[in-house]
Amino acid sequence: MNHRLKIFFLRLIILLGVVFIFSCSKAPQHSVDSTNSDLIPVYFYKVINIYPHDRNAFTQGLVFRNGFLYEGTGINGYSTLRKVELETGKILQIHKLPAQFFGEGVTIYGNKMIQLTWRSRVGFIYDQESFTLCHKFYYETEGWGITHDEKRLIMSDGTQTLYFLDPETFEEIGRIEVYDKDGPVTRLNELEYIQGKIYANVWQTDRIAQIAPQTGQVIGWIELKGLLNPEDRRYPVDVLNGIAYDAENDRLFVTGKLWPKVFEIELISPKQ
Repeated sequence: MNHRLKIFFLRLIILLGVVFIFSCSKAPQHSVDSTNSDLIPVYFYKVINIYPHDRNAFTQGLVFRNGFLYEGTGINGYSTLRKVELETGKILQIHKLPAQFFGEGVTIYGNKMIQLTWRSRVGFIYDQESFTLCHKFYYETEGWGITHDEKRLIMSDGTQTLYFLDPETFEEIGRIEVYDKDGPVTRLNELEYIQGKIYANVWQTDRIAQIAPQTGQVIGWIELKGLLNPEDRRYPVDVLNGIAYDAENDRLFVTGKLWPKVFEIELISPKQ
């Protein structure tokens, strides 16, 4: 290769390098601009009140109705349905499930209490006042969380799918796939329907997803890391799981499996 040819190739390499560096230096700016519209707000929290909670309650579902918490707990042989006094944590009423059932999410629809089971694929319908078993219903997936939007039951099975059920026949009438900008959001667990959004605990995280029921898109995240202090963790605790909403007084409650406390929290906007 002669001297002129070497200089030509050297200049070509330098030119390509400059173009590459320039394009890379511009890329982050384009990347930021293109994702601004996809940013999902992350809400933090302020603790308003703390209430006692049964350390032995493996919380799978939580509902607030008429001043009381209604709670479904899990573990075979220990699964229950409970009515709990919020201020004291005292169990006012309890129904124990047969040992073969692992209790899961609960919700109240009308005057009926509905409770799922994990892998048995059977749900129980009770009279809310007496906890008398009225009916059973069946489903094709695992049962994790359940809530309703006053027209449809909404059910999770630990995947990214949420199922809509007819509250009278319990047949599936629709479903959505939950996702954010990074793709499917899986391990959806306990559910609560609050002001037009589905709130979902994401199993094994300290986060709650706010989900648009029309599309399945995550439109907000609630970051709850740090709720339990080191003293609370002196005894075994499990994951965050349990969302209840007092619609009349606009109060949001959260707890977890084997947690010693129920927290009333206020969400803090990212802009605050």
